[in-house]
Amino acid sequence: QVQLLESGGGSVQDGGSLRLSCAASGATLTHYVLGWFRQAPGKERKFVAAISWTGTDDDRYYSDSVKGRFTISRDSAENMMYLQMNNLKPEDTAVYYCAADASGGGTEFDFWGQGTQVTVSS
Repeated sequence: QVQLLESGGGSVQDGGSLRLSCAASGATLTHYVLGWFRQAPGKERKFVAAISWTGTDDDRYYSDSVKGRFTISRDSAENMMYLQMNNLKPEDTAVYYCAADASGGGTEFDFWGQGTQVTVSS
């Protein structure tokens, strides 16, 4: 059973930066698709970014709202995933979740963390 634990959330000012971490246990996630999602108050959970292993390198995917500001990465040796968030805006305020897709297809995220709160004030 894969367990995911997020950390690194907090409160920052408009334009600030945060780095979220996701620690995985229970499986080696090299061949999983890993993703970050977020849920703002009163809204549905939305995709933020994903990373998948091609066999030689990682492919990265971003929602349009964060492209150019957020960077997803992972350290397979440490079974960790990260989300570097720069130039944060108040609309980025949400609970951020990391997730893992064991099928590798990027559409069936089976495992989820408990979430970490990110608050951006203007």
